[in-house]
This record gives sequence, structure tokens and C-alpha cells, in this order.
Amino acid sequence: MSRITLPRAARRLPLAVAAATTAVLLAAVPAAAHVEVESPGAQALAENVRLTFVAESESATAGITELRVVLPKGIEPADVTYGEGPTGWSFTATTDGYSVKGPAVKAGEDVELSVVVRQLPDAKELAFKTLQTYGDGKVDRWIELGGSGDGHDHGHGNPAPVLKLKAAAPGARTVSPSPSAPASTSAAPTPTAEETPVDPSPQAADTAKEDDGGLSGGAWAGIAAAVLVAVAAAVFLVRRRGAAQE
Repeated sequence: MSRITLPRAARRLPLAVAAATTAVLLAAVPAAAHVEVESPGAQALAENVRLTFVAESESATAGITELRVVLPKGIEPADVTYGEGPTGWSFTATTDGYSVKGPAVKAGEDVELSVVVRQLPDAKELAFKTLQTYGDGKVDRWIELGGSGDGHDHGHGNPAPVLKLKAAAPGARTVSPSPSAPASTSAAPTPTAEETPVDPSPQAADTAKEDDGGLSGGAWAGIAAAVLVAVAAAVFLVRRRGAAQE
């Protein structure tokens, strides 16, 4: 029985299927994780404003244990009180902002917490540099300023979360300065986000490498597995059609 030679188009089918599958998967994969700050309707000089921070996890093996926030100009640590957050987490004022930490949440789980600010400054937007720590010691450093200014990473860098503010209400005024925070609520002096090296440890360096790629290692592994399955399926179909023609 003579062997049937498949048309060139059929021989190229597996490659075409693999390319198409990869394109679809890449388009469907979400952007790299980041930290967001939200406060619907927030406006300059508003008082007693609740800010909600959402920190997305970038680790499938370790849970988040702490968020340390550096406050923007115009907000003092004494102006901030704790709202709510993960079970067992506690709030501590620092020299340049505050820290909320506690037992590690489940690996891969995002963290949401809120604070109340006595009064927002008269500004168009506020950047909250944030250090996100995991139970294994890794640190995601969301401290970069500039770029698009919308608080999102767009696949590059580690942008600080940014809160856009509406213009101040007519007649709004700056309230009197807040009293100094009690010594019992202040943490020992810690380096600010600007003073802390971007890669203080091998773990942090590993995190930075993942950030540069725009996708986590788990996401790339999933894409590779899906492509291999698609190629295998395409090869099987081509061989089955060839056998049917013999």
C-alpha cells in the first residue's frame, strides 16, 4: 500500500494551531499583579475619608504577611486610623506612614484592608508607596512614580498605587494639624521606600525578575502546557486524517 503524502497545508497545521493558541492565551492572561488604592468620589480637602487598599498576590507558595505604606506629602501618620483588614492583622504607625501585618493569608490570596484619613491634602492625585511582604521573606516593592500616573503597571515597573482626587468642594479649608502620634503607636525608625534598596535580598531579586517579565512563572508554565496540549491534539488529528485516506 502506497504511503499518502499529506498536502503542505496539512503538514503546517500543528504549527499554525500552536501559534494561534499561544496568541489567545497571552491575550487572556491578566496583567502582572499590583496594589491598588480606592476611595469612590474622593476629593481634595475631604475629611474622614476611608481608603481601601487591595494587594494582589504574586506567589503561589507563600501568603502575604504585611503591607507597609509610605504616606504622600500632606498626610501625617497621626492622621491615619485603622479600618479593617485580614483576621489577626494589626496597625502600627511608622515614621513615614504605617504598617499593617499579621499571620500570613492563604498562598495566592489577595489582601484587602482599609484605613481612615483625617483629611486629604489639596492635590490632584496621591501616590502611596507600598512594600508588600510574603511569609517566605519576598518583598514586592510598589514604589515607582511617574509613567501614566494611573496607578497601573501596564506590563512595566512596580508603580506605586495612585488615588485620583476630585477638586475640593467650595469653601473647603485645611483643618488644624493633627497632634503627634503617641510614642506607644510608633514603630522604631525604619528606612523610607526611597532609602530602602530595591533588591535587598536574593528573594527580592527573584521577585523583580518576575516583574520584568510582566507575568509570573506560574502563568508562563500554564501557557507552555496549553501550547503543548494544542500541538499534540493537532498532530493527532493530522495523522488520523492521513490514515483514513490510506
